[in-house]
Amino acid sequence: MSVVRSKICGITRVDDALTAAKAGADAIGLVFYAKSPRAVDVRQAREIVAALPPFVTTVGLFVNASRCEINEILDAVPLDMLQFHGDETPAQCEGFHRPWFKALRVGNGEDIEAQVARYANASGILLDTFVAGVPGGTGERFDWSLIPAALAKPLILAGGLTAENVQQAIAQVRPYAVDVSGGVEASKGVKDASKVMAFVGQVRSAM
Repeated sequence: MSVVRSKICGITRVDDALTAAKAGADAIGLVFYAKSPRAVDVRQAREIVAALPPFVTTVGLFVNASRCEINEILDAVPLDMLQFHGDETPAQCEGFHRPWFKALRVGNGEDIEAQVARYANASGILLDTFVAGVPGGTGERFDWSLIPAALAKPLILAGGLTAENVQQAIAQVRPYAVDVSGGVEASKGVKDASKVMAFVGQVRSAM
């Protein structure tokens, strides 16, 4: 099995970003969605990105944001990659001169392969749990058996992951990467350093 990458999402503090980097996380996520309890503003985001060591990918998460809003943030914050977590069309995800991936929320009866095929220019696809009215960060796990055995894009698995179940997830799903937020928190938007270290450690030892 190839190496599985890890992303710690919903980072709101410099200390939490440095903990993720120290643990060996490959990426951190910054949420630019005001309704999220894990939202950051431009000032916070700039401080976090500036504090990171080399080779940690910074991902900006957007939910149905306007092109103007995204461009303003990209002008102010040196993000490496974009994550679209709303109802964005393929066209709305493109044109920002950054690699990007699309989050899809998995419910029963959906044709995941057809949804993935729509986003042909995405660098990857993130699969998260469908909860009505909530775009993500629910901390709830979906039925991994719904995931097709082979997808046309690298798969990033999210939704209810913790240090206790991530090795099972990797063994069953064999994703390109895993993405966690609530599963490593002390409270919403505040990471628990021991949980972050344990989670990334479990991902790395799964290899």
